[in-house]
Amino acid sequence: MGMKLSKFNFNLPEKLLAEYPATNRDEARLMVLSKEKQTIEHKMFKDLIDYFEEDDVLVLNNTKVFPARLFGNKEKTGARIEVFLLRELNAETRLWDVLVDPARKIRIGNKLYFGEDESLVAEVIDNTTSRGRTLRFLFDGPYEEFRKKLTDLGETPLPKYIKRDVEPEDTERYQTIFAKNEGAVAAPTAGLHFSKHLLKRLEIMGVNFAEVTLHVGLGTFSPVDVEDLSKHKMDSEEIVIDEMAEKIINTALKNKRRVCAVGTTVMRTLESSVSSNRTLNAYSGWTHRFFFPPYDFSIANMMISNFHTPRSTLLMMVSAFAGYEFIKEAYAEAIKEKYRFYTYGDAMLIL
Repeated sequence: MGMKLSKFNFNLPEKLLAEYPATNRDEARLMVLSKEKQTIEHKMFKDLIDYFEEDDVLVLNNTKVFPARLFGNKEKTGARIEVFLLRELNAETRLWDVLVDPARKIRIGNKLYFGEDESLVAEVIDNTTSRGRTLRFLFDGPYEEFRKKLTDLGETPLPKYIKRDVEPEDTERYQTIFAKNEGAVAAPTAGLHFSKHLLKRLEIMGVNFAEVTLHVGLGTFSPVDVEDLSKHKMDSEEIVIDEMAEKIINTALKNKRRVCAVGTTVMRTLESSVSSNRTLNAYSGWTHRFFFPPYDFSIANMMISNFHTPRSTLLMMVSAFAGYEFIKEAYAEAIKEKYRFYTYGDAMLIL
């Protein structure tokens, strides 16, 4: 048996889970790990600029979070039901994969009503999918009108660990400043730390930017429930690597420049389309790649990531990139120094 789930368990004090973002995006704390020197430094995120040189590449995930959380009422009983939109299955028939809470109250054929005027109605048509339920929205108008309705009624899908209500600033702060392709149900959190000012300073230095897309689904956050990690199955997520990104990244690799993956989502995207000579291929499709130690990454040689929760696939990936023992040491240091964890938390740069 290879790597075990239990090796990724650690005691994370609840008070270190970040309920709010840093006041300014680029003023979160930054822990810098050097794989070569096995050193740990404590910086601010805006100090990132000190670790880059001309013609290095930052690879960004330009996915955009849509307001995926809806609250509705069940027919007859009026019970309040939370619906989390996961994936559009068919635009024409308004078919969606969703999670519902409380799940035990929902049966096939049940209707749910959304909005104060109950103008949006959905019917449960499947109860048995691995991801939860399938709903058909009963909406007669044009598709654009239907999507606008979902956006108007939906709420920013903050992760469940954040116990407070969604606030107006979350609409902006739970979105990267380079978000443009709508389709994610969760933000690519490492990218949340970039401010316009920091990106401009990096650009002036001659750092190049490549954009890829991975529409973050719940696969990224699904709990691992097998002790033998080789048996864990990741949910598929949609990715796009266009020819422009392919060219920028492969040029950097050819010229022995550094390629920095901003977040685990970017790292997954890049490793999902590698050629036999370890360069990047343009690609549009799906990935269910899952990384845990030991693993030899082909494209990125630097990585930015937030601090992840115990037993998560994200922790396993950064451990594969930086080395299991080194990440274990870094996380112990982060807890000692009271770094903030998870979505709105602090960041780590692995060199």
